[in-house]
Amino acid sequence: MISQQSWADARRLWDFQQMGHEVRPCSVAIGLGSHDIGVADTTAALYRDGMAPLIVFTGATSRTTRDRMPRGEAEHYRERALELGVPADAILVEPNARNTGENITLSRALLTGQGIEVSSVLLVCKPYEERRAYATARKLWPDVEWICASAPMSFADYIASIGDERLVIDMLVGAQQRLMIYPDEGFMIRQEIPADVEMAYRRLVTNGFTSRLIPRSQHVTERLAGGAGFGRG
Repeated sequence: MISQQSWADARRLWDFQQMGHEVRPCSVAIGLGSHDIGVADTTAALYRDGMAPLIVFTGATSRTTRDRMPRGEAEHYRERALELGVPADAILVEPNARNTGENITLSRALLTGQGIEVSSVLLVCKPYEERRAYATARKLWPDVEWICASAPMSFADYIASIGDERLVIDMLVGAQQRLMIYPDEGFMIRQEIPADVEMAYRRLVTNGFTSRLIPRSQHVTERLAGGAGFGRG
């Protein structure tokens, strides 16, 4: 049973992750691979609305996608976008990224290799990871403008679409943890975290929503390894 306080805390983290950017046409849309095929749907809709002339789908597999997306997240996203009417020549696939940092750096390398000039990027991700994705992208590719976008849905509707309320809250907590610790490791730009957001995060951790947290030992290992710690959560 999830308490009313935990629901309120989770909604506060959800609201904080929303960047509130006004979507406008960009050089390219980058759809970040994950377990959520809705990212492909949102990216395809933005393409059809004329928000980007080109899409990059990026992502290999993770522990949450290896069974449901055996050909890789980016490839499954591409197939979904084709079903939704996006032409094949408007999609590039980056199939190797295994974390958010690699999503950005490998997509940048792919676009550079194709000779595509980029001044602005429409960054499409899960609704509860807008701020985390933005902070990572700004750190790794600072000389372009980043605009975040995700499926326009409420917290309740998103949970219903995923079908696992505890998983979504765990993911929110994991995303928030990374916003708090990764700037010190040089993985993200630093953003101000309101006191009520931090308190909501800490209450959720105390109440056991911890499956997507980075254990201290793993965090230290990632730091010493020099940058593996962009994981999706």
